[in-house]
Amino acid sequence: MERYIFYLVAFLTIVSAVAAVSGQKMLRSVVYLLFALIGMAGIYFLIDYNFLAAVQLTVYAGGIVVLIIFSVLLIHHIEMKLEMANTRIRILAALVCVAGLVLVLGGIWNYPFETIDKHLTTTTASIGRGLLNYGEGGFILPFELISVLLLASMIGAIIIAKGNKPAAGPSEQEPNPKNDES
Repeated sequence: MERYIFYLVAFLTIVSAVAAVSGQKMLRSVVYLLFALIGMAGIYFLIDYNFLAAVQLTVYAGGIVVLIIFSVLLIHHIEMKLEMANTRIRILAALVCVAGLVLVLGGIWNYPFETIDKHLTTTTASIGRGLLNYGEGGFILPFELISVLLLASMIGAIIIAKGNKPAAGPSEQEPNPKNDES
């Protein structure tokens, strides 16, 4: 039964990811991206990586996508159509994607997977020590890079939300009170 749930979640995640990159309306693409990220969290839950699934939901689905949605709604371009690339670029992108897929599948096929002890447990405290450790096997650099990514996404959302305000023309300028007295 668990296998069928995995296939269903994986299929829905892939469909959402393809819809996110191929959609022409910005808000719909962002919502499809949200579904793809939630699907990835579902896969993490299925393989019993609960902490990683919670981080996926919090950081990506709960943080970045919400910032993108708010920035789209704030600039009043809810139904903005995205530009489609020309055919040459689309074919090149498809070839690069196929080459990447071949590399990933080749790496998976040739990797000597080994079973691990099922009784080995990982606690949140050991994950925290691993995240904040700067020695061998530590993840302080990726942890800091994620914080920079979140900062950049917040700055990007603010810039998008602020938008380009058109300059006021001569007819829209406020009257000068000194000129009105004469």
